[in-house]
Amino acid sequence: MKNLLRLAVVLFTTATFAQAGHIMQGVGAVNMSMGGASTAQPLDISGALQWNPAAISVFDNKIIDFSIGVFFSSPELSSTAGSYSGITKDDRGVSPMPALAYVYGKEGSKHTFGVSAFGISGFGVTFPESMSNPINMPQSMNGFGHVESDYMLLQVGLAWAYEITENLSIGVQPTINYAALELAPNPISAPDFPVAMGGTGKGYPTSDKASAIGYGAQFGIFYNSPEGIKIGASYKTAQKFDKLQFTNTYLDGSAAPDVEFAMDYPAILSFGLGYSKGDIDLALDFRQVDYENTAGFEAKGWQITESGPMTGYPTGAVKGFGWKNVQILSAGLQYKGIEKLPLRVGYTYSSNPIDDELAFFSLPATAVIKHAFQFGFSYPLTDKLMLNGVYHHGASDGKTEGPMLSPLAISPTNPYGVVPDTKVGYSMTTDMVMVGVSYTFAKK
Repeated sequence: MKNLLRLAVVLFTTATFAQAGHIMQGVGAVNMSMGGASTAQPLDISGALQWNPAAISVFDNKIIDFSIGVFFSSPELSSTAGSYSGITKDDRGVSPMPALAYVYGKEGSKHTFGVSAFGISGFGVTFPESMSNPINMPQSMNGFGHVESDYMLLQVGLAWAYEITENLSIGVQPTINYAALELAPNPISAPDFPVAMGGTGKGYPTSDKASAIGYGAQFGIFYNSPEGIKIGASYKTAQKFDKLQFTNTYLDGSAAPDVEFAMDYPAILSFGLGYSKGDIDLALDFRQVDYENTAGFEAKGWQITESGPMTGYPTGAVKGFGWKNVQILSAGLQYKGIEKLPLRVGYTYSSNPIDDELAFFSLPATAVIKHAFQFGFSYPLTDKLMLNGVYHHGASDGKTEGPMLSPLAISPTNPYGVVPDTKVGYSMTTDMVMVGVSYTFAKK
């Protein structure tokens, strides 16, 4: 099963970059163009399967939807230490972003079924070593050197929706997930401290790509009134993963102690409103992302030695990201007044999960976008085949910035080890062009 999911990751999540913490704001060309809003306005099957399985009950045909996007990001990592200051730009390049969904519905049936394969989460940076930016200076000069991360999460869901009445539906969607994470250097591992501190000075190791399987579910309810008002709500449980097992190597090629790390996907509560009248479709979603109770994100600070002569001293390994809960607001409008050319605009707002004082711990995961804007369209190629497209632009709206931290500076009055006269920060913009096709096997 793990090998099968690994192959699916290669095909469908070669590289996925999140917009809200490490969560994708939308899935597929249509849902992305509506800012991700779909909990109560199921304009397409991908958005419905991602945000509210109950909403697939509106589809009375067999439909398959596939989208592929080209994603550009431009993170910048800056730092200051004393008289040294510099900026390092990411050189990761372009990344693909696919999504695949299928729904089976039948007119007159109370049951609708769906299956999906989405890249729903990810982050990644590539900051080269620098002699001018203190944070990217070589480890021998107290920097981290080359900083690189690559995280992706593929989720496969099997959905079922049931119409309780003509206007009210419920839905459930068991999910299985495959996640992979690679870090260089690996902050989850304790460094080999300098000789003066009893080590050999090899610093932090780099890791191979560790993977894990996770399980969860999503539940939803959807009400579609005859007057055009729609109401929806859904709850995606935390996706519980096995621990990631890292094999580490020091920069000189020697083996480093292996480590493990628990990193789950947070629970998400979504509420949605929709309205359809004439040529207008409106959608508004609100989401609460529970990072504060999620393994890998709730812990913060440095790991402490629990046994031996150094009991009570920091190891230099990081406990976790220490992220706060995130609130996401998604809004979208579709205008169908132009024949054969529905037009859509969408906006997404996300709060920042990173406290300034803990910004140092999130260097490998800088993909936090506060404002995102989308414009999309559809065009029928035939009576069964629909072409969809979207352009996205996102911005972090300023820099997430805080002091550099060191386990060697920890004291009762300085629990995180703030290094005086230092700061580190990051900001980014994102752009994406995505196209997709939706095929209806038997239109009414």
